[in-house]
Formats: sequence, C-alpha cells, structure tokens
Amino acid sequence: MNVVVCVKQIPDPADPGALEEDHTLKRTGKLILDESDSFGVEMALQLVDKAGGGDVTLVSMAPNDETSGLRTALAMGAAKAVLVSDPALAGAGALDTAKVLAAAIGRVEGADLILAATESSDGYTGTVPEQIAGVLDLPSITFAKHVEVADGTVSVQRQTELGYDQCESPLPAVVSVTAGVVEPRYPSFKGIMAAKSKPVDQVTVADLGIDASAVGAAGAGQQIVEVTPAPERQAGEIIEDDGEAHLKIIDFLDGLKVL
Repeated sequence: MNVVVCVKQIPDPADPGALEEDHTLKRTGKLILDESDSFGVEMALQLVDKAGGGDVTLVSMAPNDETSGLRTALAMGAAKAVLVSDPALAGAGALDTAKVLAAAIGRVEGADLILAATESSDGYTGTVPEQIAGVLDLPSITFAKHVEVADGTVSVQRQTELGYDQCESPLPAVVSVTAGVVEPRYPSFKGIMAAKSKPVDQVTVADLGIDASAVGAAGAGQQIVEVTPAPERQAGEIIEDDGEAHLKIIDFLDGLKVL
C-alpha cells in the first residue's frame, strides 16, 4: 500500500510571528513540521505497516528549498518526499497551493491514499484537502478520527458535533485527519540519522507543468492591504456583592441581549 501525506513546514510557533512588506507571514529561515501534520504521517505509517508493505511519501510546498520539517517526518519513518520550492509561489492562496500539491502528488506512482491534516496551524483555511480532491477528481472524506483500509476501500469514522458518521470510499481517495486520530511517534536516533539520506525530489512549478504567472500572489485573487494590532483587552467591571449583585449581573446580561 502506498500512502501520500501532504505536510506543511511552518515557522516555529514558539517564536513571535513576523510579516513581510506585503503583510504575508515571513517564512525565511528554518521551518518545522506542522504539528497537525504529524498525525497524518503517523496514520500513514500505521496503515502501511498493517497492509504488510508499501511506502509513505511526503508532499510539501515551501520556500528556499527548506527541508527541515520534511526531515522530521522522514525520521518518523516516511520513505521519501517531494518538495515544491519556487519563488513564483510567494503569496500563493489556498487554491493555488492545492493545484501545486495535486501536481506533485501526480509524480508519486501508485498512490492508493492521500492523507492531510484538516487545516494548517498557520493558515486555518481548512479548504486545501477538499481542493486537492477536486483538482485530482478523487472522492474525499474529511474530519477523520479513525481510518481503516481493506479490500480497496477506506473506512472512516468522521467526527461530528454529536459523535461520528461511518463513511466509506473506494481507493484512491483523499482523507483529512483530525488531531488525536493517533499518537505520533517520536523520531528515534536511528530514524534521524537515516532521514539524512532519504530522497527528497525538489521541483519547481515549471517541472510540474504549471504556469508560474498563474500561481503565487499574481494568481491568488486577493491581497492583504493592511494589518493592524488587535486592541488591548479592557479591564472588566468589578461588582461587589452587597446583597443585590445578582440583579446587576442580570442587567448586564440583558444589555448583551443574552436574556
């Protein structure tokens, strides 16, 4: 069984975020594996192990040929990766990202299943997995909290507000997994050393047959014109209980139209 996992390399959330002159997130320097993607990597590794053979291939899009986050996922046990890195992709929107990742997935032979996180930690659009499925014309299931594969079918417990729905789809398919679907393993020292020699196929948009003028900021169809700091939180009103504090609370809630 061959599983492709879409992973994102992001600036370290522990560091204060910085913006470029065009108000997009600054992505220079070392990038790390998005924690939300570690669940998809672990899920893929477990599915391949259960199937008794196959490979896990990573697909990612990042600037400056950055591979630090990919090496973390490779150290977990993934076999290889495809990295799309091209200055033309600066400022790319969600749909452009999906088109590029879909084209990169096309370089992986015999992909039975494509996994992705529900959303990235630095973008939160939550649309890319569905867009990838649309571009590839594949069935998709979202918000998976449990995934099983057997007899050419993927069976998923899809998380809902009231529990979960049981969903099935023929393979190949795209499945987005929620945080907590599995417990990601920590890369071992042996895995870290092995990851250094695992192949990373680095390509540009031209290699994927994509017109560079149609992606990135030029093709995003949107522009961030201004970023302003959030207003500081104001001090709340202190109510001292003089025996009628409950009436003041009722008046306050009534003023908010919640009563």
